[in-house]
Amino acid sequence: MTQAPPQPPREALEANAEGMAAIRAGDGPAAVRAFTRATAADPGALALWRNLAHGHRLAGNDAGERAALDRALAIDRLDFGSQLRLAQLLQRRREEQAALVAWNNVRQLVDRQPGLSPQVEQELAAGLAYCDALRARMAASADAVLAAGKGQWGETEQRRITAFVDRALGRRSTYHNECAGLYYPFLPADEYFDRKHFPWLDELEANAAVIKAELESLLADPGDAIRPYVRMEEGSPPSEWSALDHSLDWGACFLWEYGQANLPVHERCPQTAALLDRLPLLRIPGRGPSAFFSILKPHSHIPPHTGVTNMRAIIHLALDIPEKCWFRVGGETREWVEGKAFVFDDTIDHEAMNGSDQRRAILILDAWNPHISEPERQAIIDYIAASDAALG
Repeated sequence: MTQAPPQPPREALEANAEGMAAIRAGDGPAAVRAFTRATAADPGALALWRNLAHGHRLAGNDAGERAALDRALAIDRLDFGSQLRLAQLLQRRREEQAALVAWNNVRQLVDRQPGLSPQVEQELAAGLAYCDALRARMAASADAVLAAGKGQWGETEQRRITAFVDRALGRRSTYHNECAGLYYPFLPADEYFDRKHFPWLDELEANAAVIKAELESLLADPGDAIRPYVRMEEGSPPSEWSALDHSLDWGACFLWEYGQANLPVHERCPQTAALLDRLPLLRIPGRGPSAFFSILKPHSHIPPHTGVTNMRAIIHLALDIPEKCWFRVGGETREWVEGKAFVFDDTIDHEAMNGSDQRRAILILDAWNPHISEPERQAIIDYIAASDAALG
C-alpha cells in the first residue's frame, strides 16, 4: 500500500496564503515577511522560495530576490520559473555577461514548457531581443578587433582567429573530420588549407585558360567522357543522393581515377594531362591521384557530405563560374573565382550549389594533406601496399 505524499506543515500553508494576499495587494514587505515564515516552516518547498523571490522583487530588494532564487535553483536547477526570474533580475541589474548565460539557460528549457501563457511568451520575446542587442554590440566590437588585426595576421592566424570570434558569438559552428575510409590521427581539422602549403597552385592557375579551353572543346562533343558522378548501387534505399543518382545534373569527366589514367581524355586534353603529370598530386597505387572535371548543371545542389580519408587535400580550380554559385566547407562558405584555386579537407562536412541558369565547371584534383610529413607519406604507401597484397 503506497503512502500518501507528506502534507506541507500547516504553518507553511497559512504563511504562504498570507504572502499571496500581500502580493495581490502590492505589499512587498508584508509578502516577504510571510514567505520568510513559510520557507522556514518548509525549507524544501521550491514554490515557496519562488514566492519569496517574488516578494523581494515587489519590495525592490535585488539581493533578497537573488538569494531566494538561488535557494530555489539549489532544489531544482531546471526549474523554468526560477531561471526566467534570475535572467530578468540579472538583466535589470545590467550584469550583462551573466544575463546572457542565464537567458541561454532559459532558452534551453523552453521546449520543456508546453502551453506557456501569453504573458510569459512576451517576457521571453523581450529577453531574447535583449540578448540579440547585446550580441550585436559584442559583434561590432569584435569585428573592429578583427579589422584592426588583418594587416598583422598571416593567413592561418586570420582564419583561426576569425573562426574563434565567430564561434564565440554564435555566428558559426565548428566541424570535425568524418572519414568513411582511412583516418590518419592527430591532423588539424582544417576546413580550408592555407595556400602557403601549396606553392604550385601558381602554376595550376597560370594554366587555367588552357585547361578551360580543352574542357570546352571536350564538352562540345563529349561522347561518353562525361558520366554521372553519383552512381548508387541498385537497391540502395532513398537518401539525400537519390536526386543525383545516375543523373548528369552532376557530371564528371575523369583524367585520373584511383591512380589510373583515363587515356582517351588525356588525348583530348593533352596540356591538362601534361600539367597534372608535373604536379605533386596524391600518388598511391590503386588509390590516387584522382583528377576530374566536375560539371554542375543549373539549379543543382550537391548535398552536405564527407569524404573517405583525411590523408588528402582536395583542390578546386574554378573554370566556368556563373553567378549564384557557392561552396561551403564546415562553417565557411566561399564563391569560386574563375582562374583561382583553393584547397580543403573533404572529410569535413561540405556542399555545393549552382543557383544560376548556366553550368558550373571546375577541375578537382587531390594532393597529400600538407600536415603529413614525407616519412609518414611513405609509411602510408607501404601500409596500403602490404594490406592490398595480404588480401590478394
